[in-house]
Amino acid sequence: MAGRLQPVLAGVVTALVGFASSFTVVLAGLRAVGADEAQAASGLLAVSVASGLCALWLGLRHRMPITIVWSTPGAALLVASGPVPGGWPAAVGAFVLCGVLIMAAGLFPVLGRAVAAIPGPVAAAMLAGVLLPLCTAPVRALVEVPWLAAPVIVTWLLLHRFARRWAVPAALVVAAVAIALTSPGRGLGGLRPVVELTAPAFTVPALVGLALPLFLVTMAAQNVPGVAVLRGYGYQPPLGAALRVTGLAGALGAPAGGHAVNLAAITAALAAGPDAHPDPERRWIASVTAGLGLALLGLGAGAATALVLLSPPVLIEAVAGLALLGALAAAVSAAVAEPEGREAAVVTFVVSASGVSLLGVGGAFWGLLAGWLMLALFRRRAASPPAAGSAPVTVPAPAREPETGPGGSESGAGSGEAGSAGIGSGRRTARRSP
Repeated sequence: MAGRLQPVLAGVVTALVGFASSFTVVLAGLRAVGADEAQAASGLLAVSVASGLCALWLGLRHRMPITIVWSTPGAALLVASGPVPGGWPAAVGAFVLCGVLIMAAGLFPVLGRAVAAIPGPVAAAMLAGVLLPLCTAPVRALVEVPWLAAPVIVTWLLLHRFARRWAVPAALVVAAVAIALTSPGRGLGGLRPVVELTAPAFTVPALVGLALPLFLVTMAAQNVPGVAVLRGYGYQPPLGAALRVTGLAGALGAPAGGHAVNLAAITAALAAGPDAHPDPERRWIASVTAGLGLALLGLGAGAATALVLLSPPVLIEAVAGLALLGALAAAVSAAVAEPEGREAAVVTFVVSASGVSLLGVGGAFWGLLAGWLMLALFRRRAASPPAAGSAPVTVPAPAREPETGPGGSESGAGSGEAGSAGIGSGRRTARRSP
């Protein structure tokens, strides 16, 4: 009996940790690009249910622990982007296009390989720049509302030391208690699940400045490392099928406010590892249970949104920032790991983190473009022939860093994993016990 319950309990833990640790990021992102209270709650409901249904289908179809979640880095990108020209309908249009692009990556392997060809330092630096503004929120909260922020941060520190997976959920519980104590008489009204549909509007600034960066961040920071985690536990996931299913779900959920769904990266290990079940052939039960749990938790999106609205904005941003500190550390580490791409990565990071908007296009796109141009410039200069009459100088090639293993960091942006992950192939290969 214990063996049968083990994957179910692992799935419940996966759903609770995944939802509680980052739903605040989703709500903050949707509000940042123009959603009102009802639209943000609808968006959280949409990505929760879409993720749950995708996990249910893929787990039952392929008998693998394929955990599906919303794009947390993508939600952080929404926070960094801010309002887009055309307002909320234009943002919804960008969400639709992002889903279409993810689906196309599953249908046409060349598109997946193109994403994998983005220089690793530049892609990681763009992600780090997107995450930085949110990750500074705990510091700002400690200054602006110290009596509320201090217990949250102390709780996170203690749990991060002794029970890391529960650190952010526990911090969120402490924040909720603090909000309840400081907001007497203000109930959580409007808790009924509501779906607010918005007709998408397609504008060039939203498509270039939001849809394309959202697609790149979701692919590089979620789908690529998500495949790597599953491979690390001995599975060969059908990435093409996963991209087609999640892309379609994202596009269909976009009018309800859903921004993107994708393979899980961090929480994938909770369902795919030996803690889920000693037998790798039984771990798919954990991912299916996690999908059902996430869909059910999404029905409480109204309560989650009301909780956010009752609190000082910086406090909820602080919880979101604590949830993203690990991803920021991994992204920064990957960005500066290669000496030859370090300066371009720093330029990408600075431009992406600046929050600038040019021609209605946000900083993430310009950061990616600036880093790519700098890499191209310096590589071209390094490859140019020596001046006439000068003696050739032999420069030893820099030592290459050892490659990160498949169970590497969350931000394996542009690391080339997707190029070898078999995008578009639905073949199953023999699995081995890790």
